Amino acid sequence: MTLVKFRRRPFGSLVTQDFFDMDDFLDNRRWGRNMLPTNFWNGKRMEPALNIRETDDNFEIELAAPGFGKKDFNVTIDDGCLNISAEKSSKAEEKEENYTRREFSYNSFERSLKIPESVKEEEIKAKYKDGILSFKLTKKEEAKKRPPKVIEIA
Repeated sequence: MTLVKFRRRPFGSLVTQDFFDMDDFLDNRRWGRNMLPTNFWNGKRMEPALNIRETDDNFEIELAAPGFGKKDFNVTIDDGCLNISAEKSSKAEEKEENYTRREFSYNSFERSLKIPESVKEEEIKAKYKDGILSFKLTKKEEAKKRPPKVIEIA
């Protein structure tokens, strides 16, 4: 990685470079220079961060999804996969004598995880609290780690 010192001009170039140029922004040659995240225009959805922890008795999954409510999630198990999706939209409108202001937002994501065969699918539990969607996947008895058995020598 190369670090480059940022040199700020004392007053900037007030006529040219300190102003936003829409034509330059929309020029396709600029898109590869990290001006916008890759998922902004090309139809990809956000993919939230995920933590997976394995204990002796279960798997614990935490998915960061702030700003959603419990009703916004759709969680299914299909063909050995845990499918998690969420969708939320909102609209607001304010009308005054001289103006009308409208705002809207839309957020969605999808995430699929392959469930190990050692998990009891019927005992998967989920909860949502403080922006974290948590799952507890209980392992089958035969998959749980057992302490070593000491064999006495006769």
